[in-house]
Amino acid sequence: MSVFEFPQWTDRIRPWLGILAVGIPVYVTGLFLFGASPSTLNVGYAPEQPVPFSHALHAGELGMDCRYCHTTVESAAHAAVPPASVCMNCHERVQPESPKLLPVRESWATGEPVQWTRVHDLPDFVYFNHSAHVTSGVSCVDCHGRVDRMETVRQEQPLSMGWCLDCHRDPDPHIRPLDKVTDLDWAPDEGTRRDTGERLRQIHGIQPRTDCSTCHR
Repeated sequence: MSVFEFPQWTDRIRPWLGILAVGIPVYVTGLFLFGASPSTLNVGYAPEQPVPFSHALHAGELGMDCRYCHTTVESAAHAAVPPASVCMNCHERVQPESPKLLPVRESWATGEPVQWTRVHDLPDFVYFNHSAHVTSGVSCVDCHGRVDRMETVRQEQPLSMGWCLDCHRDPDPHIRPLDKVTDLDWAPDEGTRRDTGERLRQIHGIQPRTDCSTCHR
């Protein structure tokens, strides 16, 4: 056997080398394209919904409190998506025949939920508790932005581990009085948000954790 000949056993892996030579670049390219898509990076992600619900109208112009629809946000890990019956409390009389509300009326009649598309979707390995944040004085606006100005809800923040840790390490600017949590336009009467947050954090003994088990359980 000359020095330029490959051992015979390499004949068995030669087909795999060809697959790898083509597959790895395709995989890396696909991974990059998927990883750079809005639905993966999420910031700016604003999927079309089965019902064109306008937060700008309901939460903004009409001034509806977030908790009217998201009823469990103060008591549970998840902020509830309202059932059709909540919508029909008003829309049984307000624009009851609107074609835009057909999925809501069908849901109300059949009991089948409206197939909303989740906008803020954390990975399955991440634990997040809405009530723990809301009852500590963290406003909806800190994570979700000014939804009261959004015709279509979009993701405003990256919701990444680094972004969450930045807040846990320096929570003061994000803490406000509990009765102002759903007031997205709130500003303190005196001092800065940081001043108010620092005072409230000390009064209520708020100590955000930064160990892994806080979010990965």
